[in-house]
Amino acid sequence: MHPAKSRTGRNRADSRPPRPPRPSHPYRPFALWREVLTAYAAPALTAGTAGVITGQRDLAVAACTSIAGTSAVVAFLIGTWLRRGGRPRRWTTTVPRGVLTAVLATATVGAAGALGWFTAEWLPAHTPLPAAPWLERLRVDLPVSAALATTIVTLRWRGTAAASLA
Repeated sequence: MHPAKSRTGRNRADSRPPRPPRPSHPYRPFALWREVLTAYAAPALTAGTAGVITGQRDLAVAACTSIAGTSAVVAFLIGTWLRRGGRPRRWTTTVPRGVLTAVLATATVGAAGALGWFTAEWLPAHTPLPAAPWLERLRVDLPVSAALATTIVTLRWRGTAAASLA
C-alpha cells in the first residue's frame, strides 16, 4: 500500500516535522515533582501501614506528618539544590556516586538530627507546649527520613544526570 500523496506529489510523511530523538538511557528524566511525591507517598504508606497493622496509632499519625513530611521537604531541597536551575554543579557529576550520596546524606542527617533535638528540647522549655511523646519521636523520625530521602533522590538524580551528560 502506497502512502497517500498530496496534490503536489509529495508523501504526507515527508511533510511532517521530524520526531525528537529518543533518549539513549533507560531512565526517565529527573522530574522534581515526581521525586517529592514519591518521597511523601512511600514512607506514608509503608510506615502508616505498619502503624495500623501493629496497632501503634502514634506511628500511623507520624507516618503522614513528621516521617513523610520530612522526606518530601528533604527531597525537594536536595533535588532543587542538585538541579541548580537545570545546570548541575561540576563536582556533583564528577565525584563518585557513593561519595556524593554519603556527603549529602551526612549533611542532611546532621541538620535533621539537630532540628529534631532542638524541637524536642527547646519547644517544651520555652513555649507553653508541654513535652509530648510525639516531640521525642522527632529525634528519630527526622534524621531517618532525611537519610532515606537524600539517598534516593541523590542516586536517582545522579543516574539521570550522568546519562544525560554522556
